[in-house]
Amino acid sequence: MIVTVTANPSLDRTVEVDQLRRGEVQRALTTSVDAGGKGVNVSRALVAHGRPTRAVLCSGGFAGLELLALLRETGVPLREVPVTGGIRSNLTLAEPDGTVTKLNEPGPRLSTSEVDAMLDAATEAVIGETDWVAGCGSLPPGMPVDIYARLTERAHALGASVAVDTSGAALDACLAAGPDLVKPNLDELAACAGAEIRTLGDAVKAAQVLRDRGAGAVLASLGADGAILLDATGARHATARLDASAVSTVGAGDATLAGYLAAGGIGDHALRAAVTWGAAAVTLPGSSMPTPNDLDRVTAEVQRSIDPARVLTK
Repeated sequence: MIVTVTANPSLDRTVEVDQLRRGEVQRALTTSVDAGGKGVNVSRALVAHGRPTRAVLCSGGFAGLELLALLRETGVPLREVPVTGGIRSNLTLAEPDGTVTKLNEPGPRLSTSEVDAMLDAATEAVIGETDWVAGCGSLPPGMPVDIYARLTERAHALGASVAVDTSGAALDACLAAGPDLVKPNLDELAACAGAEIRTLGDAVKAAQVLRDRGAGAVLASLGADGAILLDATGARHATARLDASAVSTVGAGDATLAGYLAAGGIGDHALRAAVTWGAAAVTLPGSSMPTPNDLDRVTAEVQRSIDPARVLTK
């Protein structure tokens, strides 16, 4: 069982336009609405592959009702924490050349009692046959930055491993609690390590900074350059080759984490699954999560010999 915790879920609306032209009235080519938030996406990907999961999330307002309805349609088991404020709605503007513009709302301001209720609900969801707890995403206003550190401590006390996928102060704060895995993207890794990252070697050094500060392992997604995994056994680099065109990068990092955890959360096999699931997500519209059939579009390779001078693609 993989329990996901999403403090700041969303309705994710994707609008495709032929070209984004500021200040003009434009007609959309297509539109879609998905249940969103990083942990929600991880659970959606796991359900698509028949893997047991439970999604713990805050929900409020009309957008919250629509979010819950969408998740029930996809068969995601839920543990809802009602909050007074309405959850956020995010907008993605996608252009045919792959350019994506995202407008993300901050989310509702949570009270102290609502924060405590979310943490208690997450703890209760972990009790039982839980292998991993994944604390994912940004924090809404009012959520303390150490929430993922507190989640890590509670989950460890119950015998579960913990993965954290967040950024900024929340990522900084969780490291001292010793999460078993953190999954930053390239920009988040650079910001947390306080280093400029231009090469694979730079990325590995930055990942080591996070390990030195308490993370058991670092799975860093590098966009077109795949991902690196740094753990106690050393560093690995994985890349993927697509047999289809890239459509949308939204949610690809969440699919990456889902693939890694679904494959056991350790070693080469898990890293290969991570980049396969993440690359497959890029071939899908909006924030769609890949199904087993979508994985056939991807060929992934893991290398233990890393070229530290390899310049990363921007």
